[in-house]
Amino acid sequence: MPSLVSPQIEIADDFEAIQRLYLDRGWSDGLPIVPPTLQRVEAMLAATSLASDHVVSEIPPIWGAATVEKLAINAVMAGCLPEYLPVLIAAVEAIADPVFNLYAIQATTHPCAPLMIVNGPIREALGMNYSSGSFGPGWRSNATIGRAMRLVLLNVGGGYPGVGDMSTQGAPSKFSYCVAENEEENPWEPLHVERGFRPDQSAVTVMAGEPPHNINDHSGRSADDILTIVAGAIAVTGANNAYTGGETLLALGPEHAATISGDGLSKKDVVEWLHQRAKIPLERYTHDTLMERMQRIPDGPIPMIRTLDDLVVIVLGGPGKHSSWIPTFGGNTKSVTKEIIWSGG
Repeated sequence: MPSLVSPQIEIADDFEAIQRLYLDRGWSDGLPIVPPTLQRVEAMLAATSLASDHVVSEIPPIWGAATVEKLAINAVMAGCLPEYLPVLIAAVEAIADPVFNLYAIQATTHPCAPLMIVNGPIREALGMNYSSGSFGPGWRSNATIGRAMRLVLLNVGGGYPGVGDMSTQGAPSKFSYCVAENEEENPWEPLHVERGFRPDQSAVTVMAGEPPHNINDHSGRSADDILTIVAGAIAVTGANNAYTGGETLLALGPEHAATISGDGLSKKDVVEWLHQRAKIPLERYTHDTLMERMQRIPDGPIPMIRTLDDLVVIVLGGPGKHSSWIPTFGGNTKSVTKEIIWSGG
């Protein structure tokens, strides 16, 4: 294994002193970190065949070099196990794609954060949660992989609140935002297969999302019933997508997905249905907002799903008649999917 190139700091083996050091130097997200000792970082690096000095990408706004070693250090700090590192590497490759527009996402006043959606066999291998409470706590893999991404954006990219990250209010998703799709209860193709990968490959998709907005429908007994409620939930002003279009994410709960699929609708049918019916009446906008954001007054209601490529549909969660919608940074970003290269793949 190549020798590590990052500077090493000697400090007493004192938990509180280590935490103070990292907080004082701005190397933390505010939560306690796992000290990235030489032994822990070397163990993390053993999970990849990439050289430790290999630059995965450069992270704005300060364009720090995200070497494999830097990713490993931040993964250790986040509490990751070594086998999680390949997911982080693939996700950092994904956010580096120009269409993702990471510079703007890091610096915007909008509260978006890179949402990671993991697909394929690696979900089970890492013990990722894709059932009840998928967006929430309780699973080390989901929580720490998501946190590692945030630490990379902070420590390598300089995305500090009020400095590099100008988000007006921020969001809890800026601590950790990582889920795995519930492929087992998905009546359609999982996301990575839809995007050209084989079912036995593992992949991660990144999307610049706001926190999830719950969609509650306990009464719907048909696809039309459920999608009517979905359309009302997503056709709202205030979200960037209401002005600039762009992708959004519909995470259907398994029960909603089963009902919709049971009525014979494909994913494409769901997108087409919402494209036609999820529309915002002009009276919900102000004249000044329309002129500022669209430079014109449209002829009629504005579709929340402008094109058939603007809605990503996944299945997520456990029992219960709930789904969620994730607005995004809008038309200034596009999701990216990358294969995860790991020992089990």
